Amino acid sequence: MKATDYIVTNFFLTYWPHMVLLTNIVVSITASVHAAMTKQDVRAAIGWVAVIMFSPLLGTFFYLVAGINRIRRERIKVKRKKSEHLTLGVRDEHFEAKINSSFEVSDVAAYGAKHFQAMHRLGDKVALFPLVSGNAIRLLDGGDETYPAMIQAINNAQHSIAMQSYIFDHDRAGLALLQALKEACGRGVEVRVLIDAVGSRYSRPPITSALLAAGVKTALFMTTFPSLRLAYANLRSHRKLLITDGRYALTGGMNVRESFMREYAGDDITHDTHFVVEGPIVYQLFESFVHDWEFTTKEYLQGPVWYPDQPQWSHGQDVPIRAVRSGPDRMLGCNQNMLLGVLSIAQQHVRIQSPYFLPDITLIDSLKTAARRGVVVDVVIPGTNNLKLVGEAMDAQLDQLIEVGVRVWRSHGPFDHSKLCTVDGIWSYVGSTNIDSRSLRLNFELDIEVYNAELAQKLGQRIDGMIQNSTLVTIQSLKSRPFLLRLRDRIVWLASPYL
Repeated sequence: MKATDYIVTNFFLTYWPHMVLLTNIVVSITASVHAAMTKQDVRAAIGWVAVIMFSPLLGTFFYLVAGINRIRRERIKVKRKKSEHLTLGVRDEHFEAKINSSFEVSDVAAYGAKHFQAMHRLGDKVALFPLVSGNAIRLLDGGDETYPAMIQAINNAQHSIAMQSYIFDHDRAGLALLQALKEACGRGVEVRVLIDAVGSRYSRPPITSALLAAGVKTALFMTTFPSLRLAYANLRSHRKLLITDGRYALTGGMNVRESFMREYAGDDITHDTHFVVEGPIVYQLFESFVHDWEFTTKEYLQGPVWYPDQPQWSHGQDVPIRAVRSGPDRMLGCNQNMLLGVLSIAQQHVRIQSPYFLPDITLIDSLKTAARRGVVVDVVIPGTNNLKLVGEAMDAQLDQLIEVGVRVWRSHGPFDHSKLCTVDGIWSYVGSTNIDSRSLRLNFELDIEVYNAELAQKLGQRIDGMIQNSTLVTIQSLKSRPFLLRLRDRIVWLASPYL
């Protein structure tokens, strides 16, 4: 061994603990500074700094995987420049031909929503999509109605199909949709399918290989952590869309899983809701897909195949609807701002159904304020949650709402995955957003805001029907639980921003 090699080896053997310590100090301070400078929520900043400082190296690694939002505004402007027609307030001639001012709603009072004028203005500022009239909307109840409607839409498609889902399982429901998409490709229809990278792994093997083998152009959203074979822990695309020929769309909260079909799940069926929409709103939904597809694949969808000439709508309805995108980019908190806004103007009744109900303190305070103003606030949650830790964390904070008059109901029967909100019998907010930190801050979500008494009545009846088969949660029922269970729930609740 050379003298220099001996010196170097001896140096490392002698001082490696000091070098590890120095490395840990440098990376921990760097990561802590990054967290302090980039996190907008003080609780999130404190939490990450604590994790980093008190978990040498491991905490920094965890922060790199789950704590850094890599979707920077500058990156979005570069990658999505072509598809930012509407969200940046810039409309070129191509897009202006699809949504023109004749569809934009100027006064919601004409639709029986006089006291929602402020909400209309808030939506214009928050969502950036305009509220457009001339739409039709239809509620679909569960997979038994939704998946046949999807397959029919795919079979009727003549030019294009755009599909996006968080989960697209490789099971009987998924294979039925795959077969329809394969046949559409065989007819010469342009097909694009976008699946979240995390959601694609809910079934084994993932369906992506089968889709690609069938000739379906498929991509995974946020595929890998840089230089590691690891899916992003956060920043998931939770959006659900199916758009055919640029004129017909299905959206809502339903993934593709056979557990939503009674034929396969029997009495263990998971309930959910989805919606069929037609009219100018379809262009907003498609613009959302274009945005995500280009960001993922760098392919910009354009031309008459994807943007057909504006049809004369003949569906017989005139429903004002607005698409609301949200996510950990420039649209951060849009869904929460919409909920906060409507809670501030509600006058009679707020009905909320959410499978994962973990509102932050701001949303809790808004719900409490609405109840204190005399508004009836009903919240329906599952009696038994499919995510055990989420259910335990939910239980830990219900007392904050119940003590001021918010009525919380635990539903009986099968798990219900629906995300529904309706206010004063006229305004509804439905889509992919859960009321938890992941949906309100970390996920890419897509919802629709609807001003329509008929839909609000249907949703109200659905929620009221669940209330009739539910148990009212009381302070007494919460306090009567064993102390160790309540302590467990509070401990789990401490991690609720990351569940």
